[in-house]
Amino acid sequence: CVLQGQTLTLLNASQGTSQHESMADSNNTSGPNFTPIDIAVFSIMLTASVLIGVYSGLKGRVTTTQEYLLGSRNLSPIPVLFSLLGGVISAISVLGQPSEIYMYGTQLIVLFVGLFPVCIFIHQVTLPILYNLKLVSINELLYNLILMGICLYAPSLALSTVTNLSTTTSIVILGVICTFYTSIGGVKAVVYTDVLQTSLMFLGLLAVVVICCLDLGGVGNVWTIADRGSRLQFFNFDPNPFVRHTFWSTMLLGVHIFLYLAAFNQITFQRLASVNTLQTSQRLCLAFVFGIIILWVLFFFSGLVAYAVYEDCDPLTSGKIEKPDQIIPFLVTDKLRNLPGMCGVFVAAIYGAVLSSISSTGNSMTCFIWQDFLKGAPFFRNLGEAGATNTLKVISLAIGAISIGLGMLAGKFGSVFVLISKLSSVIGGPLNGVFIAGICTPWVNAKGVMVGCVTSFVFNIWILIGTFISGKGGAVPLSLSTEGCSTAVTNASTVVFLNTSLTETQFNNTYLVHSLLDNTSTRAPSVNIISDNESRGDTIYDISYCYSGVMSIVMTLILANFVSLLTGPLSPSSHSEGVVSPSCGRFHQWVWQLWYSSTPHSQHNAQRPQKGQTSADVILETTGVVP
Repeated sequence: CVLQGQTLTLLNASQGTSQHESMADSNNTSGPNFTPIDIAVFSIMLTASVLIGVYSGLKGRVTTTQEYLLGSRNLSPIPVLFSLLGGVISAISVLGQPSEIYMYGTQLIVLFVGLFPVCIFIHQVTLPILYNLKLVSINELLYNLILMGICLYAPSLALSTVTNLSTTTSIVILGVICTFYTSIGGVKAVVYTDVLQTSLMFLGLLAVVVICCLDLGGVGNVWTIADRGSRLQFFNFDPNPFVRHTFWSTMLLGVHIFLYLAAFNQITFQRLASVNTLQTSQRLCLAFVFGIIILWVLFFFSGLVAYAVYEDCDPLTSGKIEKPDQIIPFLVTDKLRNLPGMCGVFVAAIYGAVLSSISSTGNSMTCFIWQDFLKGAPFFRNLGEAGATNTLKVISLAIGAISIGLGMLAGKFGSVFVLISKLSSVIGGPLNGVFIAGICTPWVNAKGVMVGCVTSFVFNIWILIGTFISGKGGAVPLSLSTEGCSTAVTNASTVVFLNTSLTETQFNNTYLVHSLLDNTSTRAPSVNIISDNESRGDTIYDISYCYSGVMSIVMTLILANFVSLLTGPLSPSSHSEGVVSPSCGRFHQWVWQLWYSSTPHSQHNAQRPQKGQTSADVILETTGVVP
């Protein structure tokens, strides 16, 4: 979420040179501060978010914990769909994905291929189990708490730059606004404000893309220019794991991303569980996939539009910007600043993405803390529904206060926060493996699950630290030209300030796993970097970041099964009712009968554990999943 920090500084920069005559007139004008129209647009968005949240909380007073956390499992599917999209799509995607396409081409789009098998897996396997268990909590705490703090800092830095407010004041204002409507209205307030914020995010970037396409002569011209610049790449079938982006690596990246975002993610699950029937939840999951695709296509295409605009005068190479993720904010301030309110619309879109993510994360954390830590504690056990609901509101306020504090500290502990954010992303792969093992491999015992998860986690830490120490370089971008640049106007103080801000707060997490191995994507190319479509080396630290998530899952599953077979697999009767896939349960029963019918005297070696010893119970008791 730190990428928003790039938006703001650029709103004050005086930059711009054109290679397209239709846009040339904007180049010699100094970049603006927020105009009154921009301020009005931005203020309306914040005010509307508060009003919607308050209205949702006051209309039909929230009196039960189920209503506060899950909307009594009776929310309308359409607002929930918007909330699903807003909860997992942040400004990281709005700014990071276009820069990836701008620099490296469209091969990354193949990650869509990986979404469909995961969608089928969720629709047919995980969602029926988790929904029917009537779960409330399914998530870890540390990652979400740190994410909220860092998300607050970056946009607050942006707001302080364009409005002359101090960063601290901006953090407090945004934190209070988000905490206020989240704590009052619970999940209903979050869902209905997400409708506004997600719509702003989509429409704001769509407006930028449409205006630029019209100035360039249409989508066909954008596509032609992108093809001329070798940006259109889809079918690189090279099996070499050291090549950064191939068809195979990006497809597997899509598998990991969507497993993390949709299958076992608290924010997503809480919304899928807030509708009244399993069938509605399954249809919502399918709609979520297509919504993700629509948004990502817009983000990716905006990268092609940016390349078409700057085909002959790349702002990165010419020194106008120094980070690839600045390309879309630079495009807005450089080419569209003469349109009244356009900067306000764009910043509102960025903040819409930020607020939707923060509010969704805060609400999910409230759910997690209450369900897994406080609900069963002696002091809270005998609270009535009214008392429990008030407790949830206090928890939400406390989380907001902590996130505000972390936001203030983010700029002071820059490199530490980068390390913590990357360490938190290490958890995703092993946890996905744990959930899949518990649901799809019912013969796996607790020892196997723990060994697999811990080993995979340690392996990820080793790769993370080893990659950092070895200083492995990233890939060089595709060709970028400055032949059309007539001048090189750069505001040096802005560049220094921007680089300092990004160094302190960089949270380059365009994809959760991307921050694990490929931590150089926002740096300018150096002499040690090699081409994106060539092998990066032959050590384990050179393996493409796209594989790390799936590698963690596979490692967890293999070790869990291996250790379970060594220590004694579980019998079909050992797992809890309704926590494993029916198909996998039948397969387990068939293999068990086949094996022990031929070896009748060895059945006593099989484990028949008590509750708390099966892989499913490990998930239920140690990863935050509580019936």
